[in-house]
Amino acid sequence: MRLNSSFAGLASAVALAASLPAQTATPSANATPSAASASAPVAPAGYAAHRVYDTRKKRFIDFETMTARLATADVVFLGEQHDDPRTHQLQAAVLEGVARRHQGPVVLALEMFERDVQGSLDAYLAGTMAEPDFLAASRPWGNYRTDYRPLVEFAKAKGWPVVAGNVPRRLASVVARRGLAAVDSLPAADRAFVARDLKCPRDGYWERFKATMGDMSGHGMQLTPEQADQMVWRTYEAQCVKDETMGEAVAAARTARNALVIHANGSFHSDYRWGTAERAKWRLPDARIAVVSFVPVEDLDTVDGRPQRKLGDYVVFTLATPKPAAATAP
Repeated sequence: MRLNSSFAGLASAVALAASLPAQTATPSANATPSAASASAPVAPAGYAAHRVYDTRKKRFIDFETMTARLATADVVFLGEQHDDPRTHQLQAAVLEGVARRHQGPVVLALEMFERDVQGSLDAYLAGTMAEPDFLAASRPWGNYRTDYRPLVEFAKAKGWPVVAGNVPRRLASVVARRGLAAVDSLPAADRAFVARDLKCPRDGYWERFKATMGDMSGHGMQLTPEQADQMVWRTYEAQCVKDETMGEAVAAARTARNALVIHANGSFHSDYRWGTAERAKWRLPDARIAVVSFVPVEDLDTVDGRPQRKLGDYVVFTLATPKPAAATAP
């Protein structure tokens, strides 16, 4: 089973949060970088080796054919591996390809920004806030400069709105500690950052989530089976809150502007059309929704798309970036 880096981060973060006292702040792997590092120029990217598999036609197609089709959708989900640089290059190429073809409004929505920083994001896009101030206020992910800044800057140049769609992490951590019912006791200002309608069914998405979480002892905690089950369920409830909130944001952007909404997220949130993609579909039952899943592989020449065909409408195989060799002791 493919373990998405987004999911791995959620699992470890909310499990840790669940084990800490409520007043203790948890360290963030996505700590805000310095404004200088986040806004520094990035060297032009080279060719990102890839192959595109059309899951409906059950054959490989070229990238331009895919982007031409995506330009006719109402909502596009780009399911990524957060630590794959070639995926991010190709996401930027999707934006460019759609911009050349789509005649109506386009909205970029991102898992990587949380709802409570929308004001800062809007101010930056409008040119009323300098980039260093925007970065200091918006908690960008550690790889923002290399991977997400190109998307935001492209949208800014095109005049596209950018939606900060995710629930604030601190509120997801509250749910991970106390369960979904904790949302009802949030202060009104915080409750507004969470989707109005929340559902967390024990469906196929839950079964996949539970299987991916595996043995909670892997998080360094000694738990009884009952405690482990409760923790996995509360972690899943936090996942549902994230999906519902992002799905609501996508639906609101689509409805308010009659725009093509392109949403970038960890692939676990949209693979198999579950998670955020399903929540958006609940709210937009008539929308044409396309799901793209990016999958890094070691060998593009021998990759077989058929085993992955249920992931979405298109599977974009990227050439996996070699991991740095482990240092050896002298």
